[in-house]
Amino acid sequence: MITIYGVLRSRASRNVWLLHEMGREFRHVPVIQVGRLADPASAINTRSADFLAINPNGLIPSMDDDGLVLHESLAINLHLARKYGGALGPADAVEDSQMGMWTLWAATNVEPHSIQVLYNRAAKPVAERDAALADASVAALRGPVAVLELHLAQSGFLVGGRFTVADVNVAEVMRYALPAPELFTEAPAVRAWIAACHARPAFKRMMAERDAEA
Repeated sequence: MITIYGVLRSRASRNVWLLHEMGREFRHVPVIQVGRLADPASAINTRSADFLAINPNGLIPSMDDDGLVLHESLAINLHLARKYGGALGPADAVEDSQMGMWTLWAATNVEPHSIQVLYNRAAKPVAERDAALADASVAALRGPVAVLELHLAQSGFLVGGRFTVADVNVAEVMRYALPAPELFTEAPAVRAWIAACHARPAFKRMMAERDAEA
């Protein structure tokens, strides 16, 4: 049995979306970020002893797949797709390499900036937002969005001409940048791709579950 540790208002959303896409049963343990709790004793959290025994980094998500414990949401998804994903995973070594490439591209070229757009355009209270940092992050994302636009304009997907784990991983990283719509005005293929990803029943199910979290 696969177990995912982490609330859905975290990068665990990526893992749950993919598992729903695969129709795979799993156990979900909603470990919450300790900084979100007024009373850390009120819920299992990222500093709870039981969770630190699973992930001494004290970060979510983590996964236990029949004794194989992994951390890092994007690495977890690549593992799940290889092992259980069918058409969502790689058909051969070339596709496996391409899926890894796009995943690392998202982690290094996009997420450091897209997360700041999310924080400083939407997630933080208005008084705590840094408009200059948000604007600088938008500027830093223009190049990666142009790269993604060029690629998606060719087939509409990242790898193999079909929806795969690469699309889940990159779409979830790119979702953080949606509070900056000006990034996408000249990227119609990216806009269409994000809309298609977010129209998928598995994504909608994950987001409904996320919205229902306390």
